[in-house]
Amino acid sequence: MYQYIIKRILFIIPTFFGASFVVFFLLRLIPGDVCELRLAGTGLYVDQETIEICRDKLGLNQSLIKQFMDFVLGILTFDFGDSMWTGKPIVYEIGLRFELSLQIAIMATIISILIAIPLGTISAINQDTWIDYIVRSISIAGIAIPSFWYGILIILGILIFTQNLFGEPWIPPLDYVPIWVDPWRNLSQLILPALAIGYRYSAVTTRMMRSAMLEVLREDFIRTARAKGLLESIIINRHALKNSLLPVVTIIGIEFAFLMGGLVVTEQVFNLNGLGKLFVDSVMSSDYVMTQSLVMVVVIIFVFTNLVVDILYALLDPRIRYV
Repeated sequence: MYQYIIKRILFIIPTFFGASFVVFFLLRLIPGDVCELRLAGTGLYVDQETIEICRDKLGLNQSLIKQFMDFVLGILTFDFGDSMWTGKPIVYEIGLRFELSLQIAIMATIISILIAIPLGTISAINQDTWIDYIVRSISIAGIAIPSFWYGILIILGILIFTQNLFGEPWIPPLDYVPIWVDPWRNLSQLILPALAIGYRYSAVTTRMMRSAMLEVLREDFIRTARAKGLLESIIINRHALKNSLLPVVTIIGIEFAFLMGGLVVTEQVFNLNGLGKLFVDSVMSSDYVMTQSLVMVVVIIFVFTNLVVDILYALLDPRIRYV
């Protein structure tokens, strides 16, 4: 098991440097000069001296090898430099939003798991029955409708319900408060987007859980267990469920990593200042330093999420530990 984990950790190194190389040189492939493009957005005349100051600040006058080494070193030491937009350290700007995005991703993932695994299992056990049709309809509806539209429907439903019940509509808090400071205010703000996102992504996981469970239930070892007279509940919980979780864990891991930076529209609907909104703001403000730093943060999240998924693989299937 320890050798397996060490191998997976070593695989992170080439992945990290490969992603750093791609992100670094894609930024340099932008037509024109980054500083000229950035400063031209002000609509004012910019002299060459101002452009050179910008280039010196970003280190663009150095060789590409030196720039790349400084870029990688900055990532390893979490020193991304200063934002071209706000002038504040990028670590500070990301830190303000990272906590919110992480909590939403965790809450939405938990909701997705609590919905998907039981429904997918029940659907597979009751294949081609009315229960299976209902679960499949629920999952198809979740796949077909975007999460931000669920968010709009949830907000409208809450407003109408509270208006009729209490005489005035209830509006979630607008400013983010950490959960350890004020749990009630925190959950009041984040539970609605977590429900909308969690249901949307549970639909994909439910479909995968159903397919994996159906495949496992047709295996020879399940027939052998039934021939031995084992209870159906033991066969499902102890044998079939564990063996069908491998592809489901993969989907959950990918979704969690995506939720950390891909909820741009949903954050706009619920007025959340997360990493997705910061992505949009940095691009709209031509803050290329912030943009490449955010991309690398998402890369790091994906890399470590895949590491956790690989470790869960080994725990679920002991044969994988020897790969």
